[in-house]
Amino acid sequence: MLTTKQRGELDWNKTDDMMPAIIQHAVSGEVLMLGYMNPEALAQTEVSGNVTFYSRTKQRLWTKGETSGHFLKVVSITPDCDNDTLLILATPVGPTCHLGTSSCFGEQAHHEWHFLYQLEQLLAERKHADPGSSYTAKLYSSGTKRIAQKVGEEGVETALAATVRDRDELVNEASDLMYHLLVLLQDQELDLGKVIANLRSRHK
Repeated sequence: MLTTKQRGELDWNKTDDMMPAIIQHAVSGEVLMLGYMNPEALAQTEVSGNVTFYSRTKQRLWTKGETSGHFLKVVSITPDCDNDTLLILATPVGPTCHLGTSSCFGEQAHHEWHFLYQLEQLLAERKHADPGSSYTAKLYSSGTKRIAQKVGEEGVETALAATVRDRDELVNEASDLMYHLLVLLQDQELDLGKVIANLRSRHK
């Protein structure tokens, strides 16, 4: 949440006590929605852990998900350089938009990298599926050793495609490698976020 210093530096006068708040998915980076907060809405957000806005139409505090149950669980709140806009990283519970989509901005809000998050969610769902229903479910049922073997095979094939400078084949093999690696991570109760965090810590 905000530090005492950050909270004190917010320029409410500049925004007439109605500060824009951009809500972004904490994992995928997808922009979920834009709302407005007054000081009371921000305080309620920090206390409850659920994103709460001031509804200009209802003229009252409004917690996203209060009727649908599709809450936005706060991960972090960061003011911009002018202290007149908030960026809130959140974990959504269900779709954010009333139309049933993950973002109020539609598919246009999806960056290419968002697909990796979607794929990872799909692979997680297949962990307990019928092995006869999909290749992924069959992989899980074959056990960790077989999944790890597939990662090794695809890694070698990716390297070979690069050595012969077959760019199309390299893309195909790298795709296979990435897919099987994500399956292996899910098999071990890990996700790409853990890998990214480790890479970030190494970079520091």
